[in-house]
Amino acid sequence: MLIRSSIDQFASTDAGEAFHRAYDAVLAKWPNGTTSMALESDYGTTHVITCGPQDGPPVILLPGAGATSTVWFGNASALSAHNRVYAVDLIGDAGRSIPHGKSVKTVDDLLDWLESVIDGLGLDSPSLISHSYGAMIALAYAIRNPDAVNRLVLIDPNSCFAGMKPQYLLHALPILLRPNEKRERAFIEWETDGASLDEDWLSLLALGAASFPKSKTIVPKHPDKAALASLPIETTVILAGQSKVHDSRRLEALVRASIPHVRTAIVDSATHHTLPMLPAAELNAALCSVVGS
Repeated sequence: MLIRSSIDQFASTDAGEAFHRAYDAVLAKWPNGTTSMALESDYGTTHVITCGPQDGPPVILLPGAGATSTVWFGNASALSAHNRVYAVDLIGDAGRSIPHGKSVKTVDDLLDWLESVIDGLGLDSPSLISHSYGAMIALAYAIRNPDAVNRLVLIDPNSCFAGMKPQYLLHALPILLRPNEKRERAFIEWETDGASLDEDWLSLLALGAASFPKSKTIVPKHPDKAALASLPIETTVILAGQSKVHDSRRLEALVRASIPHVRTAIVDSATHHTLPMLPAAELNAALCSVVGS
């Protein structure tokens, strides 16, 4: 397939080599004993980072678009003290997953892909912890497969309960129309108010945005009120107090009105794009209160 060929060609370019060096540099920040695996399915090869006790409760981590599975480096130690952690590179996005075979063209395809990953890992009912675009996927999957998810954690989910602020979309427009490293870095600096993010990860994000041969992003629809109201899964929504994607206080009220018995928390100092990296200690405490530590 064209996308697989493009990824193979990208890996041999200067940008591709820099991307994979940055990926390895961020991966090196994960706990000792971390391993990686490649899962084959009808949709291609999915790269998964794993750590934690083999017999621990399973927790799957889904990142935001472009962030790659490595972005959870600040959370992996806390989560894997008790749980078996599986961090997934989203198919068709920047990272080490390689689409081939059946194309992901619809939301059902995307959710079928995630189901194939869970089946390939041999998991019956994992907990899902997810951020941003990953949270959109996780929520759609949980609504479609409520018996297949133990607990659901959505970190600053965009377009799940409300739309995004026009100002955020306006600032994102240049990287959507013509992405490059400079524009990606400028956008992140604006949204995070110049927070000191990990430079290796920031390089990885910028290189991926500028050069990685991604597939078309498949966006799950905003869930309807009935689907949210009937969601039977223990759900926690963690919001960034300084997010420029949405008004976190208003969104918290919408979440509480939408999902019965939902747990919510606001991390006051966080922005959408500092999460899940910063502030790690506060976020980890919230995550471990849900899945154990």
